[in-house]
Order: sequence, then C-alpha cells, then structure tokens
Amino acid sequence: MARGIYKRGNVYWIRYGGPDGKIRYESSNSYRYRDAEILLTKRKQQMLEGRHPEILKVGNHKFSDLVPEYLKWAQRQKSFTSKRAIVMKLNQQFGDFPLRKIGPLLLEKYQTQMLNQGKRPATVNRHYRTLAHMFTKAVDWHMVEEEYLKQVRKVKTLQENNRRLRYLSQEECQKLIDQCDPHLRPIVITALNTGMRRGEILNLRWDNVDLQNRLILLDQDQTKNSQRKEIPINQTLLYTLKEVRTRRRLDVPYVFFNPATGKPFTDVKNAFRGALRRSGIKDFRFHDLRHTFASMLVMKGVDLTTVKELLGHKDVTMTLRYAHLAPSHKRNAVEILDSKSPTSPRHISEKYHNE
Repeated sequence: MARGIYKRGNVYWIRYGGPDGKIRYESSNSYRYRDAEILLTKRKQQMLEGRHPEILKVGNHKFSDLVPEYLKWAQRQKSFTSKRAIVMKLNQQFGDFPLRKIGPLLLEKYQTQMLNQGKRPATVNRHYRTLAHMFTKAVDWHMVEEEYLKQVRKVKTLQENNRRLRYLSQEECQKLIDQCDPHLRPIVITALNTGMRRGEILNLRWDNVDLQNRLILLDQDQTKNSQRKEIPINQTLLYTLKEVRTRRRLDVPYVFFNPATGKPFTDVKNAFRGALRRSGIKDFRFHDLRHTFASMLVMKGVDLTTVKELLGHKDVTMTLRYAHLAPSHKRNAVEILDSKSPTSPRHISEKYHNE
C-alpha cells in the first residue's frame, strides 16, 4: 500500500500535508484502493499549486430527510403516483434510521417481512429497487457516502415468477362487463379491446381519439416504453366511445373522469374488485385484461409480431408468453412438409407403389 493510503474498516482513507504543514485526513468514500490512489494524487497536485481543496463533509442524514427531496425529483417520472406510494411505505419502515445504518441486514429483514405479509416477489423487488435508487440519488446529492450505497446493493433481488398468465374466456368477459358499475364499464371494455395499460386508459384524452379514422394515438410521453403507439378502434369500442362522448364535458379533456371533480380517475381498484366479486371471477387483476386481449388475439390466429405491435412491447420476448396459445400454427407449419419432403408418407407411398 502506497504511503498516505490506509484503511478504516473496509473504506480507504488518505493523509497528506496541507499548505499550513498540518497533516490532513480524508475518506475516499470507496472500497477500491485505486479510488484512494487517484484522490491522493489529486490532493497532492492541489497542494503543489497552492490551492486549498474543498473537502465536502457529509452530514448524518436520516432516511426521512431523503424522502421529500427524492419525491420532488421523482415528479418528472410517469410512474410518480405508484412510486410515491412505495416511497411512503419505505418511509414508514426506515424513516427514523440514519442512511448510514441501512444495510443488508435491515433490508433482508424487510424482504422477509413483506413475503410473510403475502406480498409477491415482484412487489418486494419494486420496493428494494426504489430504495436502492433513492440511495443512488442520495450519493449524488451528498447526503450519504458511496460506500453505503454499495452496502445496499449487496442485497439480492428475489426470483420472480413471470409465467403468470391469467386471462378470461369470452363468457367471463361478458359476465364481468355486466357486473361493472356504469363508470367502470367503458374502461373495462376499452382494456379488453385495446390491451392498453390502466394508466394509459385512465389518462386518455379526447385529443388522442380519432373516431373518424378509428384510431387511438398515444404520444411518447403517454406510454410506458416512451414509444408512440397507434391502436385501432374496433366496432365494439367505437360504439362504446361514441356513447361515452355523449356525456363529454367541454371543460374536461379526459375521456374517463370523475363527474364530481372533473378530473381523471386515479384508480378504479375498489370498483373493479366489486365487479369481480359479483361476477364470481377470482385471482384476477386489472392488468390481466391486457393478457386477455393478447390471448384472444393469439387464439384467433393473429401472429405474434402483430400482437407485439398492438401491445407496444419493445421486443418480441415479452410477447412470446402467449405463443403456447397458438399450437395450431406449429402444427400447420410442420404439415407443410407433407407435400414437399421426400421423407413424407405421401411421397414414400407413391414411390413404393410405382416400384
């Protein structure tokens, strides 16, 4: 180890002579020896040039100090509403803890606690990833040293089961629609006939709807993948949207809105749960309406590339989860060989008959 570099715990520190002849001690805030070496070289050069280095001292901030700063920053994100809910739950758990005290032990206990409460691994991972990103911003904002971010990143995410594919039959779709409250019914019909995400539907504006050309046009800032999306309007949805338009208010730009406030619905969870209960449908979420849309298309013979474009997937990997619903396509593909292959039964039969 070079002179002027030493360790305190797992973190490298440096020492060097100041312009006043006094020895200065400074943390590199890193577990890497190379980082300390670079910092020491930089400080020595500043001393030779007669410049006094500005050493930033990081205060002992609590997690609750980080929360308001992070929420201000997160307002620019599309998923701010859901992220804010996660941040507030994290604040309930870790608010009184200094940032420097939050490490693998506390976080893994939190993971276990959430699992014991019946939360899915995907939900637990969203909480952890949000907290880890909060620590990333805390380092950028000099609220905690980088070494503590590295401690947080040591925690492993849980394995998720992404194979869940719950969809409704046509009969179940009709039962669900019949049991929806009046304000929910057109929202569910829109989901079943477009595959749009809940947020895309609830924030849909009449400016995005072209009834004459039967298209819904979503701009880049309105989709999860930040890609422009064009969604055709079928006859069922056309009839529904025309009916909704009869109740349109000129002072409200949204297609679906709360008449009492004139603002779009932020969530329809309670109304949707009620409709599920009345229709006898279990283990079903609003997002599964999107799965139902895609599953019905595939089962009716629509190719996966088209389904991918309608869903707005960036690549076909996510769309492949629906491939098993179209076994006839694979069967038709191999049956093409029957008429052309020299090994087909027809060809072999004709060969031996001629002999």
